[in-house]
Amino acid sequence: MMLRNVFTKALWDARRSLLGWAIAIAAVGSLYASFWPTVNNPDMLKAISAYPQEVLDAFNYGNLTTAAGYLGGSVYGLLVPLLVVVFMVAAGTRAVAGDEEAGTLDLILAHPVGRSRLALHRFAAICVGLVAVVAVLLLLMLAIRVPAQLDSVPVANLAAMNLQLVLFGAGAGALAFAVGAATGSKAWALGLGSGVAVLGYLANSVFPMAEGLEWTQNLSPWHWYLGGDPLVNGLQPANCLLLVAATVVLVAAGTWRFNARDIAV
Repeated sequence: MMLRNVFTKALWDARRSLLGWAIAIAAVGSLYASFWPTVNNPDMLKAISAYPQEVLDAFNYGNLTTAAGYLGGSVYGLLVPLLVVVFMVAAGTRAVAGDEEAGTLDLILAHPVGRSRLALHRFAAICVGLVAVVAVLLLLMLAIRVPAQLDSVPVANLAAMNLQLVLFGAGAGALAFAVGAATGSKAWALGLGSGVAVLGYLANSVFPMAEGLEWTQNLSPWHWYLGGDPLVNGLQPANCLLLVAATVVLVAAGTWRFNARDIAV
């Protein structure tokens, strides 16, 4: 019965991994967030101001002199989204290509489970897992918000930042899923998923420093995720739509190709 319900089986199989990722991501986020009272003193802020702005921008540390700026740079600007990308690229790679390279995909499809149903239910399970992981992060950030002197950041804006993190992570997972479903290759899925994430980061924070490459920022999923400064200005609907559209297109393309090709045995 559980095998026929691909969605719940995928969630059940990933339960230990999800718990580990939730603990790791929430721990990293809350650890760095809790450093704000230490950073928020004249000597530390003076030291930070001595760094070249280009170096700070390269690490998405736009403004470390406010609680929202510090949280956006130290937690949501690099470390946490990087962990989310690793988690989602790995999960998206395993969704189809993992079983295919292991030689078990044809056995799974021998059950009354269509290819589209298998692929879409597994990706849906990955996204539900991502929501659960980010929800743990959000709850822990809310718990330390006042003790860590981050209460100047509105709860609504903190929730918006985490929602955009979910959409960003879903896009990263969708790319790995689509490549894996289209090719059946874990190497291609991991390589392209990771490579695009790195290239997107550079396009958002490094390439725009070069004259004539400012336009690359608008093409970066990192910019769609961070642009508009959700911790200061709240949810950015246009950026959310871009992330959702990219995810839908990638999942649809990967599923279509998966249906059309032969499976490696």
